[in-house]
Amino acid sequence: MTHPPPPARWRHFVDALTQLLDGQPQEPDILDQGGELLAQLVAHDDWLPQACAQAHPERYQQYLLHADAHGRFSVVSFVWGPGQATPIHDHTVWGLIGVLRGAEIAQAYERDSDGLWRPQGAEHRLEPGVVEAVSPRIGDVHRVRNAFADRTSISIHVYGADIGTVERSVYLEDGTRKRFVSGYSNAAQPA
Repeated sequence: MTHPPPPARWRHFVDALTQLLDGQPQEPDILDQGGELLAQLVAHDDWLPQACAQAHPERYQQYLLHADAHGRFSVVSFVWGPGQATPIHDHTVWGLIGVLRGAEIAQAYERDSDGLWRPQGAEHRLEPGVVEAVSPRIGDVHRVRNAFADRTSISIHVYGADIGTVERSVYLEDGTRKRFVSGYSNAAQPA
């Protein structure tokens, strides 16, 4: 089975991000310049394959869109069914999140002196075209949910590793930690 060629907008994003990382920039530059590239991509909702935009009735989906051949980054679509949410979790690598459709509510967390996870600041709403960054350097632990109880939302995430293979952690508010590797919702890995 052949696949249609990727849209020019998508190909430009992958090529530009690859070129950025070829220059071996520092993380702040990756987040700034990569964030601008992601904002340009999610400003247009005409490139995501339908197969990577399918919601599941019970849990959010994480579809691999691209994994860099050198392991420097991966791009995934997160598809949130109505009312779906993540637990409190970390990433362990830099990440960029851009909303393509719908909206998300994000809440940052920090560990207090007793080892408990507490909300850090207020929740904030991410609308289409908005990009935010995470990393162990600037804040890496959060909880995210679909802002809507009646429709799907989709965000595009870029991570500084093949995120589906990275050991990460989920946290309970009492400080309990559970390690996990997320994998991907799609078995085939698009180029």
